[in-house]
Amino acid sequence: MAESFIQLERLSKSFKQKQVLDGISLDIRRGESICIIGLSGSGKSVMLKHLMRLMDPDEGRILVDGQDIAELEGEDLVAMRRRFGMLFQGAALLDSMTVADNVGLGLTESRKYTDEQIEEIVISKLEMVGMVDSAEKLPSELSGGMRKRVGLARAIATDPEVMLYDEPTSGLDPVTSDVIDDLIVELNQKLHVTSVTVTHDMRSAFKIADRIVMLYGGHIEFDGSPEQIRNNTNPVVQQFIAGSARGPIRVA
Repeated sequence: MAESFIQLERLSKSFKQKQVLDGISLDIRRGESICIIGLSGSGKSVMLKHLMRLMDPDEGRILVDGQDIAELEGEDLVAMRRRFGMLFQGAALLDSMTVADNVGLGLTESRKYTDEQIEEIVISKLEMVGMVDSAEKLPSELSGGMRKRVGLARAIATDPEVMLYDEPTSGLDPVTSDVIDDLIVELNQKLHVTSVTVTHDMRSAFKIADRIVMLYGGHIEFDGSPEQIRNNTNPVVQQFIAGSARGPIRVA
């Protein structure tokens, strides 16, 4: 069994009167692809933000490679965040920059690479996602699926150890969603990263996950393999799977 890499210990977070995460503990193994599922408002994206310390918990702690990330400040915190890459729900590309400049943004800001090295890395990552021919285009010239692929190239440009995906297939048609799922699986295998994906899309989860975790009511309702969740008889789990097959489901 792979070693533990990221550990959430009794993590709690509330906003005003709403308890979003309530004492959640989760162990993520190095090299694992884990999907976090659950209704809108169940805390999936909140959990992702905690992993990069974009948000601090009310209680509990997060360990990355045994280090409590709450203890990190300044350059140490920046160095920890550089171990993570993130594909945002809307890709979050900068409209005023070309595809190539968007992909190379993190490399440029790090000031560790020459212009020639940045260009070489950018082309390599765009080739990985099938977007090298669009290097000089602007994001406004791309379809939603193409923007997701460029966002993915940018996320892997710095060779992260951990990839975070926030609803990677949201707003995409089934064919384009399959393309993104295939890319996630392929990149996981090529780059040997640890992946954490937040999704409503169970078809996507079944395709990319080694393990699926369902959040419900601030707690972990299910934690197991895709095969185990298919055979699970918990009505909350089964209702979510059935609702996902019809489309995104939301809290009333």
